[in-house]
Amino acid sequence: MAVSPSFAVVTVNYGSSALIAENFGGLALPPQGRLIIVDSFSSTAEREAVRIVAGELGAECVLLDENLGYGGGTNAGAARALELGAEVIVPLNPDASIAIADLQTLVDAAHGTRDLVSPRIVTGAGATWFAGADLYLDDGTTAGRAARARHEGRPRREWATGACFALSADVWQRLGGLDEDYFLYWEDIDLSHRVLDAGGSLILSDAIVVHDEGGTHDGVASDRAKSSTYYYFNIRNRMLYARKHLNRSDVRRWRRSSLRVGYGILLQGGRRQLLSAAPWRAYARGIRDGYRVSRGKAEAR
Repeated sequence: MAVSPSFAVVTVNYGSSALIAENFGGLALPPQGRLIIVDSFSSTAEREAVRIVAGELGAECVLLDENLGYGGGTNAGAARALELGAEVIVPLNPDASIAIADLQTLVDAAHGTRDLVSPRIVTGAGATWFAGADLYLDDGTTAGRAARARHEGRPRREWATGACFALSADVWQRLGGLDEDYFLYWEDIDLSHRVLDAGGSLILSDAIVVHDEGGTHDGVASDRAKSSTYYYFNIRNRMLYARKHLNRSDVRRWRRSSLRVGYGILLQGGRRQLLSAAPWRAYARGIRDGYRVSRGKAEAR
């Protein structure tokens, strides 16, 4: 009988300890599995709440003195997982939940391969939230795999969401984990790009994850609206990805379409929210800083 690989589930907390308690409370890990909670410091009260939740869940804590973003937090948790001998790293959002059988499916599929393995992710109502996605290289827009027929003929690369995936420890170390330059959003597209360039594949498994998108973000005006954080980093990081992975002419083409594509990102939250100033401020800052990073210039977040 094959021995199950050791693994670590890594979740990054920023004021979301209640979500972790709710979503991870029923996850009874086997002896070869560990839960690692990375706390990006938000307040002393939240730090104490994380310690309590970790104790209740039997989890390991990695306590950071500052907010390093999703990439930095996940990397810190993965580093601890590697110290503990994990053979597979499984990042999982605090606002997501997974059954142990589905988790084991991800772990077994990733172990000993160069592949990044994703679950199908659904909302609490059962609607598909992620089942494979594509980045269109002509202008830097994204769409789900199910939309390919509408975009036939356009150049594209597959990518997998960072909300939940599994990757072998060997590949994680070889690639250096997530790129912390992104802070939030697009680090998963970047990692997918590097996995493919390294000869791996993006595998969509039969595993299921339930995801309450946006549960970790404040300042959302309605159920559909996104946060200013979401708008800013999605607009800005599109151009950071372009600078890192595209040639100069493609970078210029993406830059020319930034106003249009950025507006499309705003519209993901609906038109009603556009009556307030906050989305427009995030849009303007994202466009400005996207231009700067696409030219290799630093910007203040």
